[in-house]
Amino acid sequence: MGSSIRQQVESFILELQNDIVSALEKLDPTSPPFHRDSWVRPKVVRAIHASTANFILEKAGINISIVHGNLPPAAIKQMRADHTSMPLPDHPGGLPFFAAGISLVIHPRNPHAPTVHANYRYFEITAPGDAPQQEILAWWFGGGSDLTPSYLYPADAAHFHTTMKRACEEHSPVLYPAFKKWCDEYFYIPHRGEARGIGGIFFDDLNSGPHAHLPPNAARPADLESIFALMQTLGRAFLPSYLPILSARHASPSTPEERRWQLLRRGRYVEFNLVYDRGTKFGLATPGARIESILMSLPETAKAELVDALKNPRDWAE
Repeated sequence: MGSSIRQQVESFILELQNDIVSALEKLDPTSPPFHRDSWVRPKVVRAIHASTANFILEKAGINISIVHGNLPPAAIKQMRADHTSMPLPDHPGGLPFFAAGISLVIHPRNPHAPTVHANYRYFEITAPGDAPQQEILAWWFGGGSDLTPSYLYPADAAHFHTTMKRACEEHSPVLYPAFKKWCDEYFYIPHRGEARGIGGIFFDDLNSGPHAHLPPNAARPADLESIFALMQTLGRAFLPSYLPILSARHASPSTPEERRWQLLRRGRYVEFNLVYDRGTKFGLATPGARIESILMSLPETAKAELVDALKNPRDWAE
């Protein structure tokens, strides 16, 4: 593949971040530009956090991170439980890892404009040692994009899903049905008995081996180069899938009652991200992690009913 896969992934996510930030800034040229915060910490090769709050976007963050370190045995055990399709090796002293990805969440102000989330990443585990070119023991790609409206417009849902479906079909017809089903299952809130939103696509552990979520022997990207090409296609499909929806809805008339409902739906978003999301859990457990960036996905404001009644017991009997 010419330059190393690490370098190629880093270049792609930097390019994608710039494209998305530029497109969102053009949507409201009168607003201040995104604030870009770049830093390097121990075990963090590079991280760039781009965020804004303006008339259209109540909160938006487009983050990239390139991280390396050592996975202790406990982390490998947890990762093996989360990545059932990936055979992960054991080592008493832990194993070196490298991860690079882009993660974004956009929370518009208008209740009729949906929240959107996307994430694309590459992960590898290498053999212990000091050699510059360590043996890669395991590698995989993951990611996806999903839509969370407060008010459902069927045309918006159809546009978002159709755009992602066509992007998947450039590489294999089996991908979209599998990734959509996985997304519906993953972004589910068991204690509420409801989905976080209307889904999209979600995948993880995608490598050259067989995959529990994909049909056996199906023609699909199955090597490093073709799966990376798939990730690039899906990442570049983000703006066509979401920007037309945001452009059409951000100035829609709304009422205080609709704003209240939006905040209640965002409360469900918070519940999922803090209780169930694997990425949030992994980020919080990563040494040297920047907590503010990990929690970037949380909305600026949210609401839950019955809070006062739960904190302050009342005499309910008449």
